[in-house]
Amino acid sequence: MTGETSGTTVTFVVIDGWTVTVASVGDSRCILDTQGGVVSLLTVDHRLEENVEERERVTASGGEVGRLNVFGGNGVGPLRCWPGGLCLSRSIGDTDVGEFIVPIPHVKQVKLSSAGGRLIIASDGIWDALPSDIAAQSCRGLPAELAAKLVVKEALRSRGLKDDTTCLVVDIIPYDHPVLPPTPRKKQNLFSSLIFGKRSQNSGKGSNKLSAVGVVEELFEEGSAMLAERLGKDFPLDSNSGLFRCAICQVDQPPNEGLSVNSGPFFSPASKPWEGPFLCATCRRKKDAMEGKKASIPAVTA
Repeated sequence: MTGETSGTTVTFVVIDGWTVTVASVGDSRCILDTQGGVVSLLTVDHRLEENVEERERVTASGGEVGRLNVFGGNGVGPLRCWPGGLCLSRSIGDTDVGEFIVPIPHVKQVKLSSAGGRLIIASDGIWDALPSDIAAQSCRGLPAELAAKLVVKEALRSRGLKDDTTCLVVDIIPYDHPVLPPTPRKKQNLFSSLIFGKRSQNSGKGSNKLSAVGVVEELFEEGSAMLAERLGKDFPLDSNSGLFRCAICQVDQPPNEGLSVNSGPFFSPASKPWEGPFLCATCRRKKDAMEGKKASIPAVTA
């Protein structure tokens, strides 16, 4: 079937009161525009051209990174991963590319002050045409629906329709404020950040700014592409029964049935099958699929 091996980017946003959690794969982007006029990036672009850490991960996994070479001439276009020619290091789908292209998201969680803020969530066609701060400034003071239309219009005026150009604007505001007011132009005060989770090394394009009006608390950020790093090394063991608990589904299992997230080829120095956390067989298969590891196909002999 045509298109069955194609892929997509994802920017998934959960809003719970003043807490915003964003999970992203690819180069769609979510930005936060606060009442103080400070624009924060809540996602990381997984473009090989711009993300050095992702380039190093792909090449270390056996992929080749380079530009499209036409008839033996100089490389053209953005950096791509071969085989497949994808310019992203993470995506959902794209089953015809190497196992180093993974669907594991970068996750960031922040808590807004009661002054609220505005989220602008858009595909790469917007961000290729407009810097984040320009997109935010262009629609301040407008209702969310009109703001989204204006951002798309500005992107088309700047670059034309060359890629998917989709935008969603969400206002997180107090009940007595129907729309975010325009931000006055004034000198910003000092900002602060409270970090309660581990900060990702995958910080992308520079550090994120935080709001000067009503502090924005950064609660959590994780961007590792490896599940073993995200789970850490702590794992529960029932000392009475000797059962291990799967770190994902939380089902108890005998030690001989648990598979460590650190296990690998038997003679590999990186393999540490005795170290937790442990996964049940079902969750281990899901982990391998999530990290792009394809199941080996047994050889068939006549």
